[in-house]
Amino acid sequence: MSGFRERVEGERAYLLRYATLQLRDAAAAEDAVQETLLAALAGEASFAGRSNLRTWLTGILKHKIVDAIRRSSREAPLPEESELDALFDETGHWREAPQAWPDPDASLTQKQFFAVLEECLAKLPAKTAQTFMLREHLGFETDDICKELAITPTHVWVLLHRARLALRLCLQMNWFGKT
Repeated sequence: MSGFRERVEGERAYLLRYATLQLRDAAAAEDAVQETLLAALAGEASFAGRSNLRTWLTGILKHKIVDAIRRSSREAPLPEESELDALFDETGHWREAPQAWPDPDASLTQKQFFAVLEECLAKLPAKTAQTFMLREHLGFETDDICKELAITPTHVWVLLHRARLALRLCLQMNWFGKT
């Protein structure tokens, strides 16, 4: 096996975690990673080393994830999100306001935080998680998200709002609220 191939294969676990977090489907994530690795090996000559190998592979993977989301969004119905509605009263206000976070910048530097964040993301409804990841992690604009997921701009903002609220609640209970 060539040195380049070994280095590419060495990033497999990272790429699989990244894809699984965004696609929320182990089989689809594995397919996206396989396609990424094949594309990287086929395009070895185009990798000039101007960027980190992981960065280059993640860029390829992002395109494969978008393709997978396109395929799945054509097939998957919008999941129910009534669980989040229970957090608010009939006027739309918090039933129980979240506590303020103590120094979130320090918490972000801890590896365990990211493990809890991944768990919280995995608990979100699929369409909500996809919308959040497209916007916050992949940097998609609202119009692009609408095209990818075949939803309206208003629905994008509702899903983003719900994702942020659910993540805040989950992190409050599983990270910031711990003693």
